[in-house]
Amino acid sequence: MQTLADFGDGGGPGPWILFFPLIWVLVIGGGIALLRRTLWRGRRGRPWERPTVEGDSPLAVLGRRFASGEIDEDEYWRRLSVLNEEFGHKGGTA
Repeated sequence: MQTLADFGDGGGPGPWILFFPLIWVLVIGGGIALLRRTLWRGRRGRPWERPTVEGDSPLAVLGRRFASGEIDEDEYWRRLSVLNEEFGHKGGTA
């Protein structure tokens, strides 16, 4: 019985043996490409970077409320100063 792996007189696998590593390279490369497009697409920037202000943080909520007009500028600055004391970077000497 003649198979695709037989070459010429049936003395070995022939050139078809080179086809199987190519298949594995394509499968692994396709898997990596699929992961990059699906899992890492939803994140901002590179996959290992995290945004500095989370979407539900008090500072982000305050910014959205000011941008939508729920609070005025004076109230925004008052609340921002309180939030910076509580959640922001604390200045001072070590």
